[in-house]
Amino acid sequence: MKDRLKILFLCTGNSCRSQMAEGWVNHLKHDAIDVRSAGIETHGLNLLAVKAMAEAGVDISHHRSKLARDFIGESWDFVVTVCGHAHETCPYFPGGVKIVHVGFDDPPALARNEPTEEAAMAHYRRVRDEIRAFVISMPEILKNSL
Repeated sequence: MKDRLKILFLCTGNSCRSQMAEGWVNHLKHDAIDVRSAGIETHGLNLLAVKAMAEAGVDISHHRSKLARDFIGESWDFVVTVCGHAHETCPYFPGGVKIVHVGFDDPPALARNEPTEEAAMAHYRRVRDEIRAFVISMPEILKNSL
């Protein structure tokens, strides 16, 4: 069996988008991709992201927020930045890793002023589904983005 691709999803706080991406890959592509997620900082796991993923049948409640610097010594095929800040401040990963930016809207920022949790959840659900569509297209879309 061919070795699985190693992919690190990177976001600012490793609380929402990168966690969703890790969850989707583990759910849909675990046979082809070894995945982790991390942040430039750690903000803790976003509970509405956990809820949105659970609604889709993916449990990320056991995930924890991790720092990108803790993964720098590992060998990666791709580092995928899922927000602009992470892309702009992405640390250097040695060994020829390919950095790919695929930006997604920030559900916590979009939901900040919503009057109810249900209204806030609409943002989480939309981004969750956009990330799912991206993951379904992997790894081909990553290879074609170079």
